[in-house]
Amino acid sequence: MEMYELINGEEATAAAEPDSKISVIAVAVAAADALLSPRKADIEAGGPDAPAEKEAPPANRSREPRLVSLDVFRGLTVALMIFVDDAGAFFPAITHSPWDGITLADFVMPFFLLIVGVALALTYKRVSNKAAATKKAVLRAMKLFIVGLIVQGGYFHGLHSLTYGVDILRVRWMGVLQRIAIAYLVAALCEIWLRNDDDDDDDVNSGYCLVRRYQFQLLVALILTTIYLLLLYGLYVPDWEYQIAVAGSKPKSFSVRCGVRGDTGPACNAVGMIDRQVLGIQHLYRRPVYERTKQCSINSPASGPLASDAPPWCRAPFDPEGLLSSVMAIVTCLIGLQFGHVIIHFKVLDHKERIVRWLIPSFWLLALAFSLDFFGIHMNKALYTLSYTLVTAGAAGVLFTGVYVLVDVCGYRKPTLAMEWLGRHALMIYILIGCNILPVFIQGFYWREPQNNVLKVIGIS
Repeated sequence: MEMYELINGEEATAAAEPDSKISVIAVAVAAADALLSPRKADIEAGGPDAPAEKEAPPANRSREPRLVSLDVFRGLTVALMIFVDDAGAFFPAITHSPWDGITLADFVMPFFLLIVGVALALTYKRVSNKAAATKKAVLRAMKLFIVGLIVQGGYFHGLHSLTYGVDILRVRWMGVLQRIAIAYLVAALCEIWLRNDDDDDDDVNSGYCLVRRYQFQLLVALILTTIYLLLLYGLYVPDWEYQIAVAGSKPKSFSVRCGVRGDTGPACNAVGMIDRQVLGIQHLYRRPVYERTKQCSINSPASGPLASDAPPWCRAPFDPEGLLSSVMAIVTCLIGLQFGHVIIHFKVLDHKERIVRWLIPSFWLLALAFSLDFFGIHMNKALYTLSYTLVTAGAAGVLFTGVYVLVDVCGYRKPTLAMEWLGRHALMIYILIGCNILPVFIQGFYWREPQNNVLKVIGIS
């Protein structure tokens, strides 16, 4: 019943156990949604799951209004995800970049991660029992990781297949939800354990005080970035092989020649090598983003038939949410955590302070990102490079500040109500639509033949 309690937060009531596979999925979806979208409580006073102090607040202390811009920003990110997924087939330029470079679709994941960090700072604003808070964070991350395995690990077989099930020997271990779960857990542990609680919240009145209070979290981000760079540019990548199954015959083998260090191309980068060695190549995503590069696809940047002179790595599995690249995803979440600290320590009446302390770091991140890209550390979503981390975090900071001014400062709520609703149900919508769970479910109802389903009638399938 704990998963149901996760759905309704502090207003949870008893419910019957799900007695069907669809009910299990629905509960898991709602649980994942509730994990990172705290609702109904005053989010600036700590989320509904924040361990509260036993002492009641003074009667004359008024609660600060809910920070609506969090939901609106999250909703904009969901809307962007839906747009690039649907329109990307017609406008390949906005879908994920085949390799180096950045497109509209490449902002979606970092935007989610940054706002997760912001929400975590508010959720764990007051922690009276660190052990209990740690246990809750670990359990929540595990639940989200398991949901990710179910919906992205190969259990569902796509829009045009009514079968399900996955060979454990070929399940995809990493994915979008798994990456969010890992980043959530590390950021939550940092917020629970790595902050200087000796200083009173009211004593933090400058950028220096803010850095001093959360210096160990910043140190973790710096250590993770250093480890990532050392592994990306220092690991030796040897030659490697892979096989592709061919119907009616033996698997076809391909050999990729590397023998280099510091290569950031599709074939010989350390990100892919670590995933192949640790996770196993059979557990990686089987439709690599680099199959749309000019070397591989004749329709680049769209997918298409392989070029006649395509290199052997074009069809090799590669996971865009792999292990090493997820290290920098954690850094994005930690940056979001620092944005959340501005909300905590600079109160709602001091809008100018909040805006300034968001915009200045955001523009610095953008400037540093473009400088790194100019000097050869290119923006690359698949590798989650340092320049990509900085440019997406900076862009998210600028956009979030704009949303905050529009919604929470100027009070324009009605134009953003749809985005606010999307934001409150962000992960549920991602799982149902982004992971094709809803279309797969609907296509399960058909007339005589599986092809005669509702989606075909309305022209979607």
